[in-house]
Amino acid sequence: MEALKQGSDALFILLGGIMVLAMHAGFAFLELGTVRKKNQVNALVKILTDFSVSTVAYFVVGYGVAYGTSFFVGAEQLAAKNGYELVKFFFLLTFAAAIPAIISGGIAERARFWPQLLATAVLVGLVYPLFEGVAWNHAFGIQDWIKAAAGEEFHDFAGSVVVHAMGGWLALPAVILLGARSNRYRKDGAISAHPPSNIPFLALGAWILTVGWFGFNVMSAQTIDKISGLVAVNSLMAMVGGTLAALIVGRNDPGFVHNGPLAGLVAICAGSDLVHPLGALVVGAVAGAVFVAMFTLTQNKWKIDDVLGVWPLHGLCGAWGGIAAGIFGSKALGGLGGVSLGAQVIGTLTGIAWALVAGFAVYGLIKTFTPLRLTPDEEHAGADLAIHKIGSTPEREATW
Repeated sequence: MEALKQGSDALFILLGGIMVLAMHAGFAFLELGTVRKKNQVNALVKILTDFSVSTVAYFVVGYGVAYGTSFFVGAEQLAAKNGYELVKFFFLLTFAAAIPAIISGGIAERARFWPQLLATAVLVGLVYPLFEGVAWNHAFGIQDWIKAAAGEEFHDFAGSVVVHAMGGWLALPAVILLGARSNRYRKDGAISAHPPSNIPFLALGAWILTVGWFGFNVMSAQTIDKISGLVAVNSLMAMVGGTLAALIVGRNDPGFVHNGPLAGLVAICAGSDLVHPLGALVVGAVAGAVFVAMFTLTQNKWKIDDVLGVWPLHGLCGAWGGIAAGIFGSKALGGLGGVSLGAQVIGTLTGIAWALVAGFAVYGLIKTFTPLRLTPDEEHAGADLAIHKIGSTPEREATW
């Protein structure tokens, strides 16, 4: 029975890793559909190469930083318990690799290729695992301090703060240091729209992410005996809430409608194992409305050129999710309890502060030694031709 349990656990978390790996195709197509046509190839190449660099950085350094586990031992030891520790690494790697995938959407269309890969290695190898270890492995005694101060530990079941808020708030310094895309905000005060190149691809990316998210959330249990149907249904309800809110607040704009479910799913990650499904619906709806309102504000009023709106979507909705777990997870609102609003606020603000400091430090240091963005001529030609020497439809372009 023990051998069966070990094998089942390994298969369970492996399937979760595969589902979240598939989400990276969603990141790629969401960005591809949102950017202009001359940057589509770059979007696809970035996500794949960022994932590859993330794998090496997390295997060699990051996983050990977060969990104290080294893979520099014999294969016999690695294969123990059906290789569970290895597939657990695979599953958690797909979370870690979401950090550069999130950032990629914010800095799209004007970021240089190699400096971002360097940033990816540092963020996934060191910056992200440090906070991951704090939240999920009791590193540095911070969780104990939070529990002593607020009555409970900081709770983030599937990464509203650990993954999404971290990615969104790391992206914000990169976006600010890069500056807006050329001709996005004109001197006369006019704003160039830079509309999406392909709504069907944008929608495909959103759907792939949405489906994969059920592996992201449900498989965060990490062992099959801890699987919870509550997590699955809460994820569903938050997805629906985010979609409907984005539909209404965004006035049927297809870009908002397809990012709405993602906002809801980002927000429910933290408390998906605690809240009542009706609470999840509210959490998702608030997130969908927050995304639309803050995307519009940052782009049109504050003139922060965050191309895919990753700071509103992941940064703000992730922070809302961390705090919402402390509200809707309480027994008074139908949740399972065992969570403290004070602890959720402390943990969420800690994650945001770490991401902001680290983001400005990493991207600021890289900018000191090498430019972060393409030259004006390269940006005008597009990242596809400037970096990869080929466009997304070369035969058609040759005909023209």
